[in-house]
Amino acid sequence: MAQMKWKWRRIQTVDELSAGDAPPKPPNPEEKPNPIIFTAARYNHKEYNATHNATMLTPTRLLRAQWTSTLHLPKSAFPARPTPASTALYLKRCTDDLYSWQQSKRYDRNCNANPRPETFVLHDGPPYANGPLHVGHALNKITKDLVCRFQVGQGKLVNYIPGWDCHGLPIEIKVLQARKGQGAGDGNGKTESRLSAVKVREAAKQLAAGTVREQMEGFKKWAVMGDWENAYKTMNKDFEMRQLGVFKEMVEKGLIYRKYKPVYWSPSSGTALAEAELEYDENHTSTAAFVKFPLQISENFRREFQSIDWKTLNAVIWTTTPWTLPANKAIAVHKDMDYSVVVNPDMPNGQLLVATSRIEYLESVLGHELDIVKSGILGSKLAGNLHYRNPLHGRHAKPQPIIHADFVSDISGSGLVHLAPGHGTDDYNVCSELSIPAFAPVDDQGRYTDVALPEQPDLFQGLSVQGEGTNAVLSYLKGMDIDYVVGTHVIKHKYPIDWRTKQPVIVRATEQWFANVDGIKFGSMQALEDVNFIPEGGKVRLQSFIEGRSQWCISRQRAWGVPIPALYRTDTGKHEAVMNGPTIGHIMEVIEKRGIDAWWTDPEDDMAWIPEHLEGAYVRGKDTMDVWFDSGTSWTLLRERSNGPVADVYLEGTDQHRGWFQSSLLTYVAHQAKSEEVAQGIAHESQTSDYKIKPPFKTLITHGFTLDQDGRKMSKSLGNVISPDEIMSGSLLPPLKHKKQKGKGKAKNDINDPKLTYDAMGPDALRLWVASSDYTKDVVIGQPILQAVNTALHKYRVTFKWLLGVLGLQTRGFDSLDLRTLHTQLLDSDISFIDKIALHRLSQVSREVHSHYAAYEFFRGINALNKYIAHDLSAFYFETLKDRIYAGSTTDRLSAERVLGIIFWELCQMLAPVCPLLVEEVWEWTPKPVKDVSEHPARVVWTPFDLPVADVEMQKLNRQIEVLSSAHTAIKAAQERARAEKKLGSGLESSVLISLPKQADKHVVDLLNDNREEELAGIFVVSGVSVVEAEGVDTMLKELKPAWKFEEPFDIHADEESKHAKKGTGLVMVVPPTQHKCPRCWRFVAPEPEALCQRCDEAVKEDKE
Repeated sequence: MAQMKWKWRRIQTVDELSAGDAPPKPPNPEEKPNPIIFTAARYNHKEYNATHNATMLTPTRLLRAQWTSTLHLPKSAFPARPTPASTALYLKRCTDDLYSWQQSKRYDRNCNANPRPETFVLHDGPPYANGPLHVGHALNKITKDLVCRFQVGQGKLVNYIPGWDCHGLPIEIKVLQARKGQGAGDGNGKTESRLSAVKVREAAKQLAAGTVREQMEGFKKWAVMGDWENAYKTMNKDFEMRQLGVFKEMVEKGLIYRKYKPVYWSPSSGTALAEAELEYDENHTSTAAFVKFPLQISENFRREFQSIDWKTLNAVIWTTTPWTLPANKAIAVHKDMDYSVVVNPDMPNGQLLVATSRIEYLESVLGHELDIVKSGILGSKLAGNLHYRNPLHGRHAKPQPIIHADFVSDISGSGLVHLAPGHGTDDYNVCSELSIPAFAPVDDQGRYTDVALPEQPDLFQGLSVQGEGTNAVLSYLKGMDIDYVVGTHVIKHKYPIDWRTKQPVIVRATEQWFANVDGIKFGSMQALEDVNFIPEGGKVRLQSFIEGRSQWCISRQRAWGVPIPALYRTDTGKHEAVMNGPTIGHIMEVIEKRGIDAWWTDPEDDMAWIPEHLEGAYVRGKDTMDVWFDSGTSWTLLRERSNGPVADVYLEGTDQHRGWFQSSLLTYVAHQAKSEEVAQGIAHESQTSDYKIKPPFKTLITHGFTLDQDGRKMSKSLGNVISPDEIMSGSLLPPLKHKKQKGKGKAKNDINDPKLTYDAMGPDALRLWVASSDYTKDVVIGQPILQAVNTALHKYRVTFKWLLGVLGLQTRGFDSLDLRTLHTQLLDSDISFIDKIALHRLSQVSREVHSHYAAYEFFRGINALNKYIAHDLSAFYFETLKDRIYAGSTTDRLSAERVLGIIFWELCQMLAPVCPLLVEEVWEWTPKPVKDVSEHPARVVWTPFDLPVADVEMQKLNRQIEVLSSAHTAIKAAQERARAEKKLGSGLESSVLISLPKQADKHVVDLLNDNREEELAGIFVVSGVSVVEAEGVDTMLKELKPAWKFEEPFDIHADEESKHAKKGTGLVMVVPPTQHKCPRCWRFVAPEPEALCQRCDEAVKEDKE
């Protein structure tokens, strides 16, 4: 059959392959075959050579060619790759049309017998509307689409409303950078002198709207289906009103408050930041300093330690932020830590107080040894008994306390921690308990104000605290009457930076609005108990972020956003904020009438914004809400469910544990929390009552980031950014080779040739890359991976092309069969052993792929599917079928077509979520008689194909497949040795003797016996098979007297024990066939030269009837 196989391929190449699609290159004959895989394709190269030579030398070639017309050769004009002209049509069908169908036409609202299906909601985390799409977007949106399409295939009514995050710093910065020439700021903290808040908002809205349109078109081109007509945007009025409603609820429950306390502040952006808006520079360098402060001691302490020279004793602190020293308010020690008084021998009049365990480190920094004057002083003795003077505060400043703090350790520094409650959260918390106020002499641009150095206000004023300010402070301390700087050194450490400007941030106390996370923390943790996390590590990550958070800074000092609806009284001189349920309700009514922009455009003294019950003069606030609060309230789009969360799935990048996942959970829990529970701080002690806190999601899925093939993060500076369009166009891969033109010499590819064509596989290439990737980790993308993706797509197309050709043969009894019910008809009839194997493997793979898809493990499903197509179908089952289909009887052909119809249908359903355009195109090319009686494979419920086989029969079948594979591998190895010695061309030029040992089990004997010899010959693609017992081999060989013989052992063991005992070894012998070559099927089974074999003779007669 191999020679006939080449004829079929040759006909296909001439008649059917599209222009520019070269036939496959014959495999390297020197390459060793894989001993595991069923494969016949590897031998086509030599089969062609043998056939070609025979055709050239045999004078009866015309006689042989006459039988070609009697063969049933599959033909299909299905193209080698998608065409741009058809893509738009298929795209609409498999996106907008499919989504609309499953939303409204899948069920009959007026028919009780066809009730509304179960709803599945994937809630879209909105991307920023501030730039072009990249492969990270593709990984995110296509993974979501895979989930949605699989659920459509499960009969669910899928709700997927795409969204966009339109407010916030990223968009505002882009606007300001674009307006540099108009005297506006550049997004780096410069004053926007000529661009008012109103102008910023107008420009930002235009930018966001334009970006949304561009990104939406891009997502649609990727075959992402959804409710695009109703896509949500956080700048839409209805969204903003719902957001304000959630904010009002939280205010009324006492979860929102205003306070002067330290927050992350970005001088480059001029606004407060939340932790989710931070990144970290692992290689940041800072000047660290040991600084001493003169001590003042209580009388009791002085009497207890009389050996110490208290007049010259100084407390030594260590800091990596010397610029915070002007804001110092206390020094912390640990009550259980041991401290010592040391002295520099070269400076006997200056004694230093440090932790005993840190003396050695201080010596290494100073470069000389220190003498211990007194040791064994517990921190508990120091706290409360010592005070000190900060020389930066002036000569008349009050002494400041030394206190205990639990966070003090001896891991680094001196064991004494300088506390600046205006520049550190831990510092603020410990000082607040002692009523020590926060102080932060730094402005919005990160520069010192005039109160940083009281005695010389102009000396530090205007200096950047992260630049010249640090040196100015240290120089000032060194230049005083006493040098207070003990030593300095440069350190490299991890430091927070602004996620947008990439510039360092500071911690700075300002008046900000906060959400009280402590009030809903326990309820949030309880809500996560029943959530399905993928990967599982996401649960611990999200829990740790919530557990470690007590507050959420929700105010931003920017113009582009939803305003915090606060009013500030101006006639008392205190600028006190007023914000409660009634005032917010009144402001929302005004916004409903005038629009949210009126908050900025209306005159400052417009009384319409002030509720009548308020006395005094008020102005509207300038702060806007954190964009995470915007997107975090997007769950308000969804319908409440009585039996669970509002969404089945939230799916975003792993960075959203600090962002959208967290803000969505906190706002949704706050929405459910009862005011009295929040006030008592117990929200919520247990979930045992009827009132149970729910999360907004049942399943929370996170994906990694995209990296180049070297594992590097993609960036413009590295030049390794990959566009999704490049993947779809194939331009990242080598250009296709042009066919050689007659008389024009060898075809060449010039990279500058404008006519270069690439292997453009369209959106399915992008989608298959996503589906093939383990998104739970960082995803690597590069040319080798993309080449593998395109190769897999070509394999799909070649497979479907052949299947479509078979379906179009119009065999009597097949052309009007419904593909949906084909399996039930087939199972009612007798099934050949090879067909049973094929159906068994299809059942196994179908269930495996379905299981992986259901578990959101698409990459595992695709891996299983690719192996099945390449190994089980292309290299094995299809090879065994070609003789039956091309040259067999109608019965042979019909039985094969029925099995292939089932395989075709199941492949369409397995690939429908991943390659919807391919499936749409395949369905377009499906023969009309078949298509007319069948339903679209993407519009039916996909239940994995099941071959009803009893467990005992299943074990037997698996055992026989194992033995068959072992024998097949041995036969191919023996044939390869025969070819190496020029004894064999085509596999059909050989017969096989199979010898079994006496101890072969019943499953092996039932498979390899003389009743199956003809069937086994078809499976092994040889001209004959004889099965003999071991003792009968010599007798048979004497009878045959073969001109040559090549043998190979094969394992038939049933378990590891018999394998190691070498009890289960059979033997295959490849020998020349004994009969003549049939000119129609090319098997050596004809009774005489040029005569048809019996099967072909009957088939030809049958076709004439």
